[in-house]
Amino acid sequence: MADSTPSYDGPRVRFAAGTVQVRPAGPVPVGMLAGRLSVLSPGTERRHLAATVSGQARDAGYMSLGEGSEGWVLAPVPHGAAFAPSMAGALAVPRGTSLPVAAVGRFQLMAALGLARLPAADVPDAVVVGSGPVALGCVLALRRRGAERTQVLTARRHAPIGRAPGATCVSEVEPGSARLVIDATGRPEKAAGLVAAGGTLGILGTPDEDSTLPALAAHRGGWTIIGLHELAPAPDGAYQHAYTDAVSWLTEHLDPRLVASWCRRVPGHLAPQIFELLDRPGRPAEPVLMFEWAA
Repeated sequence: MADSTPSYDGPRVRFAAGTVQVRPAGPVPVGMLAGRLSVLSPGTERRHLAATVSGQARDAGYMSLGEGSEGWVLAPVPHGAAFAPSMAGALAVPRGTSLPVAAVGRFQLMAALGLARLPAADVPDAVVVGSGPVALGCVLALRRRGAERTQVLTARRHAPIGRAPGATCVSEVEPGSARLVIDATGRPEKAAGLVAAGGTLGILGTPDEDSTLPALAAHRGGWTIIGLHELAPAPDGAYQHAYTDAVSWLTEHLDPRLVASWCRRVPGHLAPQIFELLDRPGRPAEPVLMFEWAA
């Protein structure tokens, strides 16, 4: 008989009727870790929040950190939820890893698994569309694969992603000029116009169900289009291995103060205010936002 024990309990943030609701903490079930920090995925969560205006309510978030006897564990559960450390998809954070590196490394993991599908020698100077946490993880993963220069297409002036090694923020890119374009916004139809003949379009940000791509332009241009979703089929153990490699590389190659500058920790009870700011000019500058949950 299959085990019916839930893998997590007590999510702290709920989307309902277009509003963000914070729930009180409950007791942590025996055998589970308390969710102490959770990481915001702005694009996906804004889309989920908007869907509740006319659709069903849902728990928010998908990335929480808890600390156990063996160290920190990062699990794919809603904001602030307690979780079983052995649940599917849980990642052991290597000992000695700072929490900013643990969070940034999670976004680098997303890109690393997808970029592994590119030909081994094909790491041209790339264009990454977007400047949020997914884009940051992508720029870092490209650098690790040998990219010397990555253009980051963003409307945000002085975006913190511009401090990543090799990254240059630009407000425009010549159409049809880039050999490798990676969309990290969930709107690949806009990124597609930048792809050169014979080039590659990588879809890293999750698009809407009704998103479309210019099939005729792809056909005539001989493009390669690659889905870069982190949960696409991969060998056993690849997820943990890629995560360990990502945080190890960040720890060894980047100044910890730089990694920390990309992160902001916010008390979890302020989640409604943070979500309200995401679509406004005054939103937090840091690409990686973490909610802190008190017991």
